[in-house]
Amino acid sequence: MSLVIVKIYWLVNQFLKSVKNRRRKTGPLCSQNDKTLKAAEEMTSYPNLFSRATQALIFNYKIVTVQRMLDFDYVVCRETPSVVGLVKPGGSGFEKVFWGKKEILMPIYGTLEEASVQHPQASVVVNFASARSATAATFEALQQPNIHTVVVIAEGVPESDVRRLIKKSKELGKTIIGPATVGGLQAGAFRIGDTAGTIENIVACGMYRPGSVALTSKSGGMSSELYNVVSRHTDGVYEGIAIGGDTFACTTLADTVRRFNLIDQIKVIVVLGELGGADEYDICEMLKKGEVTKPVCAWVSGTCATMFKTEVQFGHAGAKSGSAAVSAQAKNDAFRAAGAHVPQSFDAFGELIGKVFRETTNQPEFVAGGSSPRPVLGYPTAQEVSQRMFDFKTRKRTNIISTISDERGDEPKYCGVAISELVQQQADLGEVISLLWFKKRIPRWASKFLELCITLTADHGPCVSGAHNTIVAARAGKDLVSCVCSGLLTIGPRFGGAIDEAGQLWYRGINQNIPPYDLVESMKKLGKPISGIGHRVKSIHNPDRRVQLLKEYAQVHFPDTKFLQYALEVEKITTQKGASLILNVDGCIGALFLDAVVNSGQFTTKEVDELLEIGTLNGLFVLARTVGLIGHSYDQKRLKQNLYRHPWEDVMYANDEE
Repeated sequence: MSLVIVKIYWLVNQFLKSVKNRRRKTGPLCSQNDKTLKAAEEMTSYPNLFSRATQALIFNYKIVTVQRMLDFDYVVCRETPSVVGLVKPGGSGFEKVFWGKKEILMPIYGTLEEASVQHPQASVVVNFASARSATAATFEALQQPNIHTVVVIAEGVPESDVRRLIKKSKELGKTIIGPATVGGLQAGAFRIGDTAGTIENIVACGMYRPGSVALTSKSGGMSSELYNVVSRHTDGVYEGIAIGGDTFACTTLADTVRRFNLIDQIKVIVVLGELGGADEYDICEMLKKGEVTKPVCAWVSGTCATMFKTEVQFGHAGAKSGSAAVSAQAKNDAFRAAGAHVPQSFDAFGELIGKVFRETTNQPEFVAGGSSPRPVLGYPTAQEVSQRMFDFKTRKRTNIISTISDERGDEPKYCGVAISELVQQQADLGEVISLLWFKKRIPRWASKFLELCITLTADHGPCVSGAHNTIVAARAGKDLVSCVCSGLLTIGPRFGGAIDEAGQLWYRGINQNIPPYDLVESMKKLGKPISGIGHRVKSIHNPDRRVQLLKEYAQVHFPDTKFLQYALEVEKITTQKGASLILNVDGCIGALFLDAVVNSGQFTTKEVDELLEIGTLNGLFVLARTVGLIGHSYDQKRLKQNLYRHPWEDVMYANDEE
């Protein structure tokens, strides 16, 4: 009865595999005509899932594992890192990693979609999510048009979820390796996660250049052992894949053997199965039908299960002894009957693999465990690898990251642009600000707007709080830096700092399609003043000349002023309640700054969000007002003013007795 069940299981699997193969022959990434698809397809093509150009995104990354992948890349002399981005839900920024002994920045993204858009050349996702969230992350990865292979590391993913993933991957013609896998490795080309252990072990096994033997196993740990076995008895590994030890694997041993059979560089296929399941029988049927034309060396582990009187559960969820049909001994016998090369024990597996390899490749002179691996054109020699390994011992982690300037070399550079080049091009101060603040060069009309903001807000007389504090500090005999800091420390929501809040308000109003009237009413209900609206001395009858100058400049030079127009619509509503509730210089700068960055065509929505979040608009006020504060400090020093004491007549002494 158990043999009948196994046979039915095999027939169903054969049908599903045939559907998958038909899709594969028409292309692994469906038939969408998309630039990102083309970029991913150029990285590799079926039956090879990986190449020396393959690049991956790492979901829920483990930085130590990422570093091991990059170390492998460096040792095998890849031109580009195999990891191009890290995905951490809700995250952003960068992570410092080593490329050899040099540190590089690895970008962090909040979603797989965002990372895929930024890196259309990435074709692989290595999913380190927990079992609880691995399924959702894998579905998201499958939806990205440039991704054709997803590796699921987590163990214990619910079987119902795995079945849904198998169905979806077949519909899309994509590949999932896992779950419960350590991944795989294509020698000299691409390594997934922690596959094959330490970099020292990888080098010792000669996996910095490809051999002629491919191997597949359910077990990640036994795969590492097989890498060593194959390297000692043949010319080395071409590719190794651990399909995962859970009961259901999205890509089976048979799938992998079928793919290996189509790769010309592979001469011998090695399979390490285990008791439980019927996957190995699929390979046996393929051998009998002649679908696999290359020699297969196979061993099914778990023969010791017969020594136990009760059912035995080994380390993997799928490695469970049950009926005689799924025992290791039965599967080994089936492999022999199908024509595979099967040893009498695992101890003899290496010698058998070496014998089959020599007979297949006509290399009787090959000596197991012999001298240094043979050189392969385009891959590093053992000596080159040794030199690169030395770089790992000499690398040192840096403490500070700077992406805006570099003083090394003959002259300083602002975001990669030499200062001599800026001088030759007669760059203005606004362009320098854009390089150092935004890390890009904005159009001249936009850089002139920044200069205009500085000109108009550099000072506002000696009575405002910042200037007053600077004057008091100067008259107390403080140095220039202390005087300027005294004034700058007054900048906040009520003095200058309102530019940021005003910009955020206009930005929210436009992006969320909030009518100006509704915006005013919502702020009223919250009991909050509208940032950028209102002035202590100016009114609709006595307008602020600075605002007028900004509006005049924008009307002539800006392609569009939708944020300013929105702010002016708000002003029409607020001035009906009070003549002094006008759009002030803070609100005007906030609106026009948004118009400038949006119309420059050089900022993404995320970048604009970030500019508002980090306080860029306040930076304009700080920079501008610093000029005036320095002037006030110098003015008091020149006048040799004595220590300032505020007149008591200007103070209301509201003590308890009175």
